[in-house]
Amino acid sequence: MNFAAKLIRWQQLHGRHHLPWQNTRDPYAVWLSEIMLQQTQVATVVPYYLRFLQRYPDISSLALAPLDEVLALWSGLGYYARGRNLHQAAQLIVSRHGGEFPREVAAIQQLPGIGRSTAAAIAVFAYGEHCAILDGNVKRVFARCFGVDGYPGEKKTETLLWHKAEQLLPKKTQGQIEAYTQALMDLGATVCTRSQPQCAACPLQADCIAFREQRVDQLPTPKPRKPLPQKETVLLLLLQHGEILLEKRPPTGIWGGLWCLPEMPLDENAAAYCARQFGLKVQPLPELPPLDHSFTHFKLRIHPRPLQVVAHTPAARQDGAIWLAFEDALGTAIPTPVRKLLLPIQNKGRL
Repeated sequence: MNFAAKLIRWQQLHGRHHLPWQNTRDPYAVWLSEIMLQQTQVATVVPYYLRFLQRYPDISSLALAPLDEVLALWSGLGYYARGRNLHQAAQLIVSRHGGEFPREVAAIQQLPGIGRSTAAAIAVFAYGEHCAILDGNVKRVFARCFGVDGYPGEKKTETLLWHKAEQLLPKKTQGQIEAYTQALMDLGATVCTRSQPQCAACPLQADCIAFREQRVDQLPTPKPRKPLPQKETVLLLLLQHGEILLEKRPPTGIWGGLWCLPEMPLDENAAAYCARQFGLKVQPLPELPPLDHSFTHFKLRIHPRPLQVVAHTPAARQDGAIWLAFEDALGTAIPTPVRKLLLPIQNKGRL
């Protein structure tokens, strides 16, 4: 039994068959699931996926929705560029493809937020196309099974793994490309996991070089470690009549397009900054402890600065900012750290 046949057989017996995005050929539903599953675990994705489909059941409804509304529904799922790209892609599908999701892998890959592996997965599950995938889980399976050294994020290693992925596809006459592709995903997610892999349950154990050479814990080769840089910033909690001031973030960068607490340089005086930036006179409130948050490429220490607004100067202006009750603020598109800062205040009713 060859590589593909072993995986297909294993998937039929032990794979996942009841995830909400399975057993559909709807390219919109498949696309949505693939985007949400990027760097996010299945258990986290399921409730977001179901809520999203209920609110936006098709491409047209998503394309017509305001971006703020889309990001509010995405809030808490992380990697917010995915939500922005999803919305932009829906609008492009309507304007360039007549509202029909494209069939060709090359056309799918041209949509915002879709790379080679994601485009291939959509084409497989929506259209039964004969395409190879190579997401993080699949890279790990191949690296271990075939003893591939080198960090998979490096071009040379990734090219080798793509070549292997193309070679191992089941023959078109064999069919079952969907089962094979799902098997790779399931094996990487549930058996050949990053830590504590279940080698005894693996259908590829007899052929696995990493298992034979006792190198499972060494493959795939980890990314060369660099200490994550530490950054610091100040977020202002400006309070007035039970409301909080939120600012719209620029469309790109961290938390792009989300509503956020105003950010102030670390060395600024808060009273002077608020007077200059917003035309507000403020008084300090009891301090809150710093909040640490990790991004992919750096760590951020947030210093929350609670301030009570006591007066508006004649030059008061809050362009691009809104005052919201805490409940409304928590219901809009805000970053996770901001939600962590606001929730305790709402629950207590005070600082």
